[in-house]
Amino acid sequence: MMNMYSVLAKILVLTFVVTAIPFCSSSNTSKRYQFNVLYARARVCVFVGGNLGVYNIRNHRIVLTKLCVLVDFQVEWKSITRVCSTKAILTVNGEYPGPTIAVNEGDDVEIKVTNGVSINTTIHWHGIKQLRTGWADGPAYVTQCPIKPGRSYTYKFTVTGQRGTLWWHAHIAWQRATIYGAIIIYPRMPYPFAGEWWNLPVEGIEDEMYKYGSGPNSSDAYTINGLPGSLYPCSVKG
Repeated sequence: MMNMYSVLAKILVLTFVVTAIPFCSSSNTSKRYQFNVLYARARVCVFVGGNLGVYNIRNHRIVLTKLCVLVDFQVEWKSITRVCSTKAILTVNGEYPGPTIAVNEGDDVEIKVTNGVSINTTIHWHGIKQLRTGWADGPAYVTQCPIKPGRSYTYKFTVTGQRGTLWWHAHIAWQRATIYGAIIIYPRMPYPFAGEWWNLPVEGIEDEMYKYGSGPNSSDAYTINGLPGSLYPCSVKG
């Protein structure tokens, strides 16, 4: 019985691997992933009242549910001078390093990459959690076919449960040596920032340190985001 289960498990794993590897003789990767195409179409970014986002109908009203970020990447050659040497390198939008992508946690992101050079390329969003959007991860011949010369591919994913600074880079051959840039994810809610408060002028505290050779006097209060909390109701946010 155990041998039968083992064989079945191997067949399932092999079937998944075979169906998951992109069939790159086709120029249209999305045709290989019919489910992914349907999922991408289910969340369309549109302009309403000057805001680009995903909208739903609630109580006969159009409601913005999340914002969208649209970015255009053009892969192209650019002459760059470094270390007293000038040469043509692969860039995005002629910038080295490439442009910084700034988004908010929870945003839908669509990045259209157009290949303007004579070799294949792809872009990987390093550290981004691809939840149900594995086809947008970027590794060539793993999650997608390379973007052929003169063709475009639009990466669609949602930034979920992440914040901080990540990076994007090419993910084929050695192109990542020059095709890369930053991804900045701002949190929906600001993080608490700890600090201290002295009632006396801090310049005087510093003078006492130099005068007596001791450490600074203890602060009169600790603060979170600049405020000492409810124990000091006389504090005024300014």
